[in-house]
Amino acid sequence: MKSVRSSGILLHITSLPGPYGIGTLGKEAFDFVDFLVSAGQKIWQILPLGHTGYGDSPYQCFSAFAGNPLLIDLDKLQAEGLLSSNELPNTIEHNLDEVDFGMVYTYKYPLLRKAYERFKTNNNRVKQMQHENFVAKSKYWLEDYAFFMAIKNHYSGKAWTEWDAEVKKRDPKTLEELKEKLSDEIGFYRFLQFVFFRQWLEVKAYANLNDIKIIGDIPLYVASDSADTWSNPDIFDFDQDLNPITVAGVPPDYFSETGQLWGNPIYNWEALKNDGFQWWVERVKANLVLYDVLRIDHFRGLAAYWAVPFGEPTAIKGEWIKAPGLELLDALYEALGTPPIIAEDLGVITPDVIELRNGFGLPGMKILQFAFDSVEENDFMPHTFDKNCVVYTGTHDNDTTLGHYKLAKEADRQLMKDYFSVDESDPTWSFVRLAWSSVAATAIAPMQDLLRLNSDARMNFPGKPSGYWKWRYRKEMLKPCHAEELLEITKLYGRR
Repeated sequence: MKSVRSSGILLHITSLPGPYGIGTLGKEAFDFVDFLVSAGQKIWQILPLGHTGYGDSPYQCFSAFAGNPLLIDLDKLQAEGLLSSNELPNTIEHNLDEVDFGMVYTYKYPLLRKAYERFKTNNNRVKQMQHENFVAKSKYWLEDYAFFMAIKNHYSGKAWTEWDAEVKKRDPKTLEELKEKLSDEIGFYRFLQFVFFRQWLEVKAYANLNDIKIIGDIPLYVASDSADTWSNPDIFDFDQDLNPITVAGVPPDYFSETGQLWGNPIYNWEALKNDGFQWWVERVKANLVLYDVLRIDHFRGLAAYWAVPFGEPTAIKGEWIKAPGLELLDALYEALGTPPIIAEDLGVITPDVIELRNGFGLPGMKILQFAFDSVEENDFMPHTFDKNCVVYTGTHDNDTTLGHYKLAKEADRQLMKDYFSVDESDPTWSFVRLAWSSVAATAIAPMQDLLRLNSDARMNFPGKPSGYWKWRYRKEMLKPCHAEELLEITKLYGRR
């Protein structure tokens, strides 16, 4: 993904302002594109758009392909005649500063079901044909996902590992009977994906029309309770009873003394290799419809991955196992040309990871919050950068830069002052300027840093399973002065 100098903002859709308790694919998304244009930016980076499950993490989704129905904009459904104005929740009480996912789910799904019922009886032939075309184009993943979600509701939300054995192990006769019984529910989830994709692709088209690229995330692993694991158990490291043999995580690191036990099932790489990595090819192809550039999260897992025996309470007792990342990337390039990919090369990085990344010319990531360590040398200091990288002040996994600066050791703060004359009255902007001034081809700052927010605006804390992913900004917080100051440094450092 070599490119001219550019810059942008990291902001997930859920964090957009709006009246219904969660950011959506409606007016506020288009307004944010307008803001990026006024600020001279070329990139909008988002987190995975998937259908989130327990914990509301966009990195733990019910499908590696499907979009999150909670992001669907209700006003657009009303404009299409699928909801009436008096059905919109204009009296709903919610916190403007964070998402209450449970509350949003409770009010939104009944409205989405109303929209579906009206769609079924709608005589708009164009919309019906559009729906049929979407279903046909998405058949690789859509039927399994819609069936999975319908069965999940049938079992009151239980994980597929707790379903009846015949359903869990996909007995053909049982599934055929269940598919007929749940046909309308399956249709509902098809409809939700049709609406989600149509609304998101309208946002993306508007961004692209304004010369803004969307960077989207592909989590390396999928959730244990997902349509992917249920419908493709052979490509995961499961035993004969479909229980995980090993699960994913990372060893003790900067974020956790006991490592991070993610619990995601690990791939059966031999099975994937035997069919030319077809599932991965389809996954990346589908994501290239959603995004212009793909950031592969935990890229180091394509060189070697940390495998923890299922049932271990922490990630300490794992082992590194070599992964066929070279063969996988070869298969992706052969099938898809030269997909634009960013390698999230953070964590324990060994020579094999660097070799894999550089062998395909992929840009890696540089995090300025990791740079100023007075004890250890590192390659996050800007003078060590190669041009082919993406520099961030911080990511969704970091504290905000203001929070990070306030908690920094005095020796580390002194190093910052010596290195780039950090402004103690506005340390966040000093970091943003440093990122924009660097040789990195791409510079990105989270929205929280543009707004100079403290630690309470943090998006995620790795290793903590709940309580995060909620942050939103209020509409009045983003002012014309933010666009002006961003445009100024973007011009100054040649990123426009």
